[in-house]
Amino acid sequence: MQIPRLHPDTIEEVKLRADIVDVISEYVVLRKRGKDFVGLCPFHNEKTPSFTVSPDKQMYYCFGCQSAGNAIKFVMDLGKRQFAEVVLDLAKRYQVPVKTLEPEQRQELQRQISLRDQLYTVLAAAAQFYQHTLRQSQGQKAREYLTKIRQFQEETIQQFGLGYAPPGWETLYRYLVESKHYPVQLVEQAGLIKPRKEGGGYYDVFRDRLMIPIRDIQGRVIAFGGRTLTEEQPKYLNSPETELFSKGKTLFALDEAKNAISQVDQAVIVEGYFDVISLHAAGINNAVASLGTALSIEQVRLLLRYTESKQLILNFDADKAGINATEKAIGEIANLVYTGEIQLKILNLPHSKDADEYLHNHTSSDYQQLLKNAPLWLDWQIQNIIKNRDLKQATDFQQVTQQIVKLLQNISNIDTLNYYVSYCAEILSLGDSRLKPLRIENLLTQIKPNSLKSLTPRPRINKPQPKTPKLSVVNTERTLLEQAEALLLIIYLHSVQQRQIIIEDLETRNLEFSLSHHRFLWQKMLEFPLDEVDLISSVQNRYLELAEELEIVSHLFHLNEKNKTEILRTPHVIQAALACMERVFREKRYRYFMEQWEKIDPQIEPEKDKYYAEAIYIEKIHLQDLEKQRQFSINDLQQFSCI
Repeated sequence: MQIPRLHPDTIEEVKLRADIVDVISEYVVLRKRGKDFVGLCPFHNEKTPSFTVSPDKQMYYCFGCQSAGNAIKFVMDLGKRQFAEVVLDLAKRYQVPVKTLEPEQRQELQRQISLRDQLYTVLAAAAQFYQHTLRQSQGQKAREYLTKIRQFQEETIQQFGLGYAPPGWETLYRYLVESKHYPVQLVEQAGLIKPRKEGGGYYDVFRDRLMIPIRDIQGRVIAFGGRTLTEEQPKYLNSPETELFSKGKTLFALDEAKNAISQVDQAVIVEGYFDVISLHAAGINNAVASLGTALSIEQVRLLLRYTESKQLILNFDADKAGINATEKAIGEIANLVYTGEIQLKILNLPHSKDADEYLHNHTSSDYQQLLKNAPLWLDWQIQNIIKNRDLKQATDFQQVTQQIVKLLQNISNIDTLNYYVSYCAEILSLGDSRLKPLRIENLLTQIKPNSLKSLTPRPRINKPQPKTPKLSVVNTERTLLEQAEALLLIIYLHSVQQRQIIIEDLETRNLEFSLSHHRFLWQKMLEFPLDEVDLISSVQNRYLELAEELEIVSHLFHLNEKNKTEILRTPHVIQAALACMERVFREKRYRYFMEQWEKIDPQIEPEKDKYYAEAIYIEKIHLQDLEKQRQFSINDLQQFSCI
């Protein structure tokens, strides 16, 4: 469900009604201490309580890890959930009427919420029915399959809510519609029954199948996967797309795996339901399954909420079909790997079809060691390219080089590209270090013949005396930096929706505010929750004693309507400002490396000479890339009179 923009009145009412002690008490054991409550922090491991909840301020704070915020932020951080989703759930819990910014959407939103609640109820009833049937005489074959063939313990069967759909055409239909009196249209919308093409009536979607509930991130059943116990095709049958279930936006067992993914800072993605269940039964609890589809951006974004390192390990079959399935499964997320946004690794199990089969003959420690040694996706691709090739033969060498160039051309992250050019050049040099510079130049020429070739540092016998290029003058540099930093602060102050983007982009680029007054304001703003509606008033109220310091940046608090509209509507303005900040940073590094390089005698210090030459090359590549990123020129930035 696409949640419309919530009205500020709804958000404020939720903040007022959602008592922070009441909310946090569901997750943390709190004890009264004076006016406040204390408990063990849920965000990090501790033995002595340092987590404090203040009913007066409606805020929490941990003295151990410095986590802080209100009730909404607590639920967001704990469950890695979106702001609007949390507000909507709390609004329902505390009976807050939901209003959106578009009045005409309110009725439709309420209808969707009501329908979804009813669908959750129907699907929960179906799951209970299947679990009950598994333990009846007609479920004996399914029980034997789980306990003898799959070797699952009763604890695992209950944990994943496994069940059995009996062979009758209308068994579930009669139970839900005739016995439980659920509306037939609702049961159909849940994806459990289908209308007959002839003769009227309905029939069950799942018949004589082992049933596996598919749950959302909160553990609610939203669909089912059914495995046949006969020769019927398909072997696995999933629920159709519904109001609750979208295959491309769902990961099987994420509700069970999310905590472990956060703890080990890594997610394992496998092909099938039973691969996941077997891994969890073996204590490898950070595993999920992609439901047989190519990985989508939405699925990856779900996983990335729980891993700071952005590390995903894809474990599909090791045979040729499995390799093809791996390449297909990666699908549209390949660009995220090439740009360095995720760290994707590939695990191909030796002599085994899948994780479930592997664990029948190996220990959990064996599998975890394989995870530890799994190669990065790009390394895996390179190894597949050179596999069974003789690089001493001209034909193989040429074909391998062409495939490597094709692979490297997709890498847009400069640091990653620089690493793999060097890595592949070493492979193509066959151990002869004298050939490596030639191989590097050859690869660079083929990857970007018009841009990179001229930037490659060349070996020098007699050092020339290059002149430092006039990349910018100091005054222009200072002006550009001040304008760019001010623009980011303005957007952060005035646009709640852009705050997370700004924080993530600054971290990704490893940038900080250079000017002291901007750095001061930035540090103060970070003390407040991302969803703080009136951030300007909050900053001013909390730091009344720092009125003089705030006065220096007070011009950022006020925008005329024209500038506010232009800044907030411009889609690339954040990237433009970040590119300007990074450009100034890179230019300083370039000049520094150039100055150091000019002082070195390559005959006396060849290693240092090589290091600074490569550093200069990298900075020039960065600067060239930043010029492409900058969507606004200096004049464009200066058009905003508020800056």
